[in-house]
Amino acid sequence: METITNLFNAANTWLTDNFGDLGPLLIIGVLGMFLVLLTLPVLLKKEKDPFAQLKNDAQRGTRDEGDGPRLRRGGRKINKLDKYSSFLEPQDAKAYSDTRLKLLQAGYRSKDAVRTYHFLQFVLGIIFLIFGAAYAIFASATGDPSIQVLLGSVLIPGVVGYMLPKYWVTKRREKRQEEITNGFPDSLDMMLVCVEAGQSLDQAIIRVSKEIKAGYPALSEEYEMVANEMKAGKDKTSVLRDMSERAGVADVASFVTVLIQSASFGTSISEALRVFSSEMRDKRIMRAEEKANTLPTKMTLATMMLTVPPLLIILIGPSIYEIAETLGSMNF
Repeated sequence: METITNLFNAANTWLTDNFGDLGPLLIIGVLGMFLVLLTLPVLLKKEKDPFAQLKNDAQRGTRDEGDGPRLRRGGRKINKLDKYSSFLEPQDAKAYSDTRLKLLQAGYRSKDAVRTYHFLQFVLGIIFLIFGAAYAIFASATGDPSIQVLLGSVLIPGVVGYMLPKYWVTKRREKRQEEITNGFPDSLDMMLVCVEAGQSLDQAIIRVSKEIKAGYPALSEEYEMVANEMKAGKDKTSVLRDMSERAGVADVASFVTVLIQSASFGTSISEALRVFSSEMRDKRIMRAEEKANTLPTKMTLATMMLTVPPLLIILIGPSIYEIAETLGSMNF
């Protein structure tokens, strides 16, 4: 017992001498982190239900019949991802739906988008946390930082790594919505021309999606998806409402409402498109005027910082210099 106590004291002394007073605490934290990482694969691994496995094999065999071995290999890959779904996907239906909608509005339509998003949050959080712990150990070994600095250097990188995918998705969604908002009035004008030329709404949407693909690819993808869903036989009202949810733009939602009401009441689609496209052009002009009106306010601070100090130096500088020389000669 005495030997174990001596070894413990010697180890504690060595850690304190090399890593500071918080050396033992940091070592315990690092060991705990590695133990958590070693335990995670065991927790993530869940037992397969034999009846569920038989059902999945039967469904996969029916789906892949006649498609060759390549599709069957793809099915096994999907099942390999599915066994982590209980950990990587929110169990609450509302939280899952909100995350799914946010990723759809950002342009990520993959079936595994939600679990990939949460997987990146988890992995980046752990990686940044490890880097923060390594920096804390290095800082404690080379200096004597406070406990607040050490905790901040460990926790802040972990939080940054966890929030990085969320920030990326948010910025991508905002950029995509801005692109849809800017290109929507032009697409309505093209659609109006196609409808007045005698094409149906479905043909007009296909034509517009091809024409605007170079300038507004995000809006073109939405129109292509609408056209493909209509070709597949899906209800037109449901297709338009799904487009409104995927876009997340108020102008698109208003456009969908106009088309649904026009189809419900039997009014002319070309007339509805003419009125709505005119309103969209007016709204785009109003947005441009709003930005132009806010420009002088934004330039005020820069103008004051870049103009007032040089002006003061030019006007008051010589007087201050003469006063300083006068005071210096009086002291002398």
